[in-house]
Amino acid sequence: MIRILSTARTEFRIALRNRWVAIAMVLMAVFSLVLALAGSAPTGGLGVDRLSVTVASLTSLSVYLIPLLALLMSFDAIAGETERGTLPLLLAYPIARWEILTGKLFAHLAILALAVLLGHGLAAAVTFWSDPTAVNGLSALWRLSWSSVLLGATFLGAGYALSALSRRPSGAAGLAIGLWLGLVVLYDLALLSAIVADNGGWFTTDAFPVALLANPADAFRLFNLTASGATAAAAGVGGAADAIPLWQSLASVLLWPLAALALAIAAFRKVTP
Repeated sequence: MIRILSTARTEFRIALRNRWVAIAMVLMAVFSLVLALAGSAPTGGLGVDRLSVTVASLTSLSVYLIPLLALLMSFDAIAGETERGTLPLLLAYPIARWEILTGKLFAHLAILALAVLLGHGLAAAVTFWSDPTAVNGLSALWRLSWSSVLLGATFLGAGYALSALSRRPSGAAGLAIGLWLGLVVLYDLALLSAIVADNGGWFTTDAFPVALLANPADAFRLFNLTASGATAAAAGVGGAADAIPLWQSLASVLLWPLAALALAIAAFRKVTP
């Protein structure tokens, strides 16, 4: 455990110097503040408090920004060590490869948690300022916060795996952007196109819910929308939240980080310095 924490401290300091990480954290704070201000309009027609509506908007923001921030921190975790020539030295220490990845994960999760707390804290402060009764949505905001960290853990693990497979930061960066575009943007567009083509057939009734749960970003969105009771404020794929049991989306949110870390460890074991 000491070796893991030592690695985490080093990686935490390195991550704080990453300008892209700083930019992403600022964007998280700014967009959260804007969404909170936009969500201060009357929400009586939706039957939920203002903070819950803001949480629905923050969920969509997190789906895009949290995976991107995680991939920005993780794409060169292994490839960068290889290119700089520090990987042989790192592996020469009496520390297992899984401990190295776990230490990196702890450090990067701490950065993600700071970004989430900053953004969500600003959003909550603005919402409470405009509507003191919005305290009823605190449980939904807390749920969104910890599930956002789990979503980040999933994409951190995926980023480590891509970094180990690529061996070069430039290649890993390209793969990371491709993964983000595929899972966060193109995946939902493909599902919506399939639904239109299916016209209420087998895919819409049977395959579509499974396809949503198979994507960590969609599972995260469904879990938070269903649990917060703000599905009336959702649109598109998020509108399917009522059709999928809460426990299924929660199971997906909890299992994906473990699967991603296991994949990263398996890929790292095949790396030769």
